[in-house]
Amino acid sequence: MRKHITSISNPLVKHLLLLQKKSKLRKSENEFIIEGVQELNYAIEAKYTLKQVLVCNDVFENNIQLDDLDCEVIDISQDVFEKIAYRSSTGGVIAIAETKNLSLKDLNFKTKSPLILIAEAPEKPGNIGALLRTCDAANLDAVIIANPKTDLYNPNIIRSSVGTVFTNSIATGSTSEIIDYLTKNSIYIFAAALQDSSSYLKEDFTKATAIVVGTEDEGLSESWRSQAHKIIKIPMEGKVDSLNVSVSASILIFEAKRQRLNH
Repeated sequence: MRKHITSISNPLVKHLLLLQKKSKLRKSENEFIIEGVQELNYAIEAKYTLKQVLVCNDVFENNIQLDDLDCEVIDISQDVFEKIAYRSSTGGVIAIAETKNLSLKDLNFKTKSPLILIAEAPEKPGNIGALLRTCDAANLDAVIIANPKTDLYNPNIIRSSVGTVFTNSIATGSTSEIIDYLTKNSIYIFAAALQDSSSYLKEDFTKATAIVVGTEDEGLSESWRSQAHKIIKIPMEGKVDSLNVSVSASILIFEAKRQRLNH
């Protein structure tokens, strides 16, 4: 018989609420929250380890086989669900899962000419989520976050990425660690920046390629600009000289994909 939680004062409910809010707790406990049927399905496909799945049967969309899950399944009341849910349209299911290491050494490429996006020090969950959605749509070989300022298991990133934080192959590291990794693996570095740059339309992205983008406010650090094989830009014809990072990344990624389809 499954456990049933009806009180918002239950210790597990309090723990879950803290996991949603506190990055330090997520890191110390190696746990995070997954909310939503689609997001949970993606995490299961990516072989994330689930610890508990909380289900509100009043709103549960029965397209996950709960009996097949290798974890504790707990029924919760609608009051509890409304207390812990970020949004109402999540199918009535919330899970606690174990984080992954996200180490560079764990990346495995299926091709000899991988296409990788590297984002240096992105901070806004909405931008990170948009980047991950683009990378999923383009089926990139990997996404690497350099000098991360935001915990990738932040609920806002999971939500804004519509679960593609689980569908992408992701790693994190310092800028110097990532540059060393790219060099050792003979991956060509294209850094997106305004200074001393040429149009991205003149470049060949069919070899093993890393496209590196920075934030709109700060741009890329000198380390990336000095170590890049080429510095590229998207020509601007209006008044502004830059685009949102997720928009810029999308343009560069899909040009690389176009070249590879025609190669």
